[in-house]
Amino acid sequence: MVRARRTALYSVAAVVVFLAAWVLLSRDADPTLLPSPMDTWKAFVELVGNGTLESAIAVSLGRVLAGWILGSVIAIPIGIFAGTSRIARAIIDPFIHFFRFVPALALISLFLLWFGIGEASKVLLIAYAVAFIVVVNTATGAASVPADKVNAVRCLGASRARAVWSVVIPASIPHIFTGMRLGLANAFLVLVAAEALATQTGIGYLIWNARTYFRTDEIFVGILCFGLLGFLGDRLWKLLGTTILRRYLWSSGEY
Repeated sequence: MVRARRTALYSVAAVVVFLAAWVLLSRDADPTLLPSPMDTWKAFVELVGNGTLESAIAVSLGRVLAGWILGSVIAIPIGIFAGTSRIARAIIDPFIHFFRFVPALALISLFLLWFGIGEASKVLLIAYAVAFIVVVNTATGAASVPADKVNAVRCLGASRARAVWSVVIPASIPHIFTGMRLGLANAFLVLVAAEALATQTGIGYLIWNARTYFRTDEIFVGILCFGLLGFLGDRLWKLLGTTILRRYLWSSGEY
């Protein structure tokens, strides 16, 4: 308990130092280049007052969650399949290790052409960015399960599918958890570009539109919103791990 409080105190102190440095640096700076915390707060109040910020946050969160969940749902079975079958891994590996190095940002134009400028292109682009991280982590976890454990279950009469369900998947949960945690960060990174280039809603659009009118204070509001939403999402996912998935993650050393 004492250690946790001390850690929290260090975190609070770091934030206070950061805000103090921001105030000092912005004191003599051009507000169009570096707005002060007070200017940023005023812009925040203005955006909340006219309803722009709440709408942008709701739209962006919906896109992130949809793409993150879709990408993970597609990636986890593929990762399990690749991690438990050498033939499947040999077939899938070239494509996984090729496309995971193709940035999602490089595919924005193609996704817009294929899926239009609506929500589908943005959600699918986020899913693409998430999927490969989750696939690699899941396959690594599934492949690292000792063969003796699987063989022991098979000797007791379990089918291969039953062995995968009862042994491989539970043992792979720490890797799946980590892959989805990393994928969530990637989802936010892709969202910024997708909303800036091909939409008129969301936090990314808010930032892009503010840039057009030299509203640097609103840009800072958008950046802070992305950071806070990502931070809260990561904390909530970690909280899920320390409660519902604790039995799997604790033994793996994840926490």
